[in-house]
Amino acid sequence: MTDTRTASVSPLTAAEREAAVAHFAAKLRFETDASDVAEALAAGERLALVDTRDEASWKQGHAVGAIHLPRREVAERAPREIPLDTPVVVYCWSPGCNGADKAALEFAKLGYDVKLMIGGFEYWAREGYDVESDAGPVLRGVDALVGPVTADDCGC
Repeated sequence: MTDTRTASVSPLTAAEREAAVAHFAAKLRFETDASDVAEALAAGERLALVDTRDEASWKQGHAVGAIHLPRREVAERAPREIPLDTPVVVYCWSPGCNGADKAALEFAKLGYDVKLMIGGFEYWAREGYDVESDAGPVLRGVDALVGPVTADDCGC
């Protein structure tokens, strides 16, 4: 019997390498991560960081500086609350939640430049960025499994 399995990481053809370049360039046009967002906010870059979760989730905890705009309200509220020329970054709970993708689609339909913050609120909090809840600031350190504990950034 002949083994027809292929390696999970097999060599690419020239055409596949070109497709890989296009794929990863497109991902970077439409996605960002918590460290890049935190860096942009700290540098004073103009952007709207939008928490797309429901009210209870927002009250439980959210990124400091975020705007609360639940996904189902984007089409109605965004044109009134966020200038169209403001870059938008959306997040939901975690990598396992596609609510931010749905919100990003709504923002894109409205004509906004929008990116998804991969990792969502989970990775924002786990990487040690500022979080607040209804009760005030939430103090927590960096989760050593997801972020650098001895440096300001991961060097990515």
